[in-house]
Amino acid sequence: MSTDSKNRREAKKKQAERAANQNAERLRQAVRNVEPHAELRDQQRTLLAGVVRRDGQWVLGMDGKIAGESDSAAHVLAMVMAAGELHERQGKPVRLTYSDVLRDAASAEAQALGQTFEQFKDDLVARLGGKLH
Repeated sequence: MSTDSKNRREAKKKQAERAANQNAERLRQAVRNVEPHAELRDQQRTLLAGVVRRDGQWVLGMDGKIAGESDSAAHVLAMVMAAGELHERQGKPVRLTYSDVLRDAASAEAQALGQTFEQFKDDLVARLGGKLH
């Protein structure tokens, strides 16, 4: 009876180790599939917002949470820029950095709509109205 108990404990321990290893591998795989593309930081270098590319989607994060996902690079870049402008209007200096890949993809999308990126951003902010103020 004691031998059976020991075997069951060892089997459970091995099963738990396998599950932990599988979870760790899934986490490593998820991290490999994320490409950072933009950061909005305050003067203390606190991350206020960011954009990553994950599994073909542009993901916008704000305040430590995912704010949304989109196929549109122009949409997420415009949103993070609008957030930066909002902070600036409130007297809180910020610094926005973004990748050439994000900038070029956003510009190409706007151009396909017959606009410059600035026009696209202005139209988006106007459509969202008071939600960004």
